[in-house]
Amino acid sequence: MSTDSTAAASTATDSASPATAAPRRVSGLWLRTSPPMPPSWPWLRGALLLAGAAQLITISYLLSSVPLPVSWSSLLLAIAPLPLGVAAAFAPAPIARPAAVAGVAVLIAGMAGQATHAGLLFLPALLVLAAGTFMLWREPA
Repeated sequence: MSTDSTAAASTATDSASPATAAPRRVSGLWLRTSPPMPPSWPWLRGALLLAGAAQLITISYLLSSVPLPVSWSSLLLAIAPLPLGVAAAFAPAPIARPAAVAGVAVLIAGMAGQATHAGLLFLPALLVLAAGTFMLWREPA
């Protein structure tokens, strides 16, 4: 790797004008900056991971040697949280907002039906998704 005076000069001129949209050059490499992530993004990603983990545990409960009773709530918790979490975390805001609200509603309904068995596994996912949904609704479209 060699450093030359043109790279140093271009770095000095690029850093002098931060208002331009051109990428910066630092020691011979072009760096592009991504737009800042909205504040709800880490919350929605965390809810996605927590809901996915609890969904896998629920599926393993349903397939175990002493399975959960198969009811609407156990099937709801085994099927719905991960797809709704993906839609809430990665879709554009007009799609993510209803998906996040639907995810909160699905988790509440499923936890109400499975409160004695696997429903409480989804409590952390519900809390994080509710916080992410609140932040998502406060963001501009």
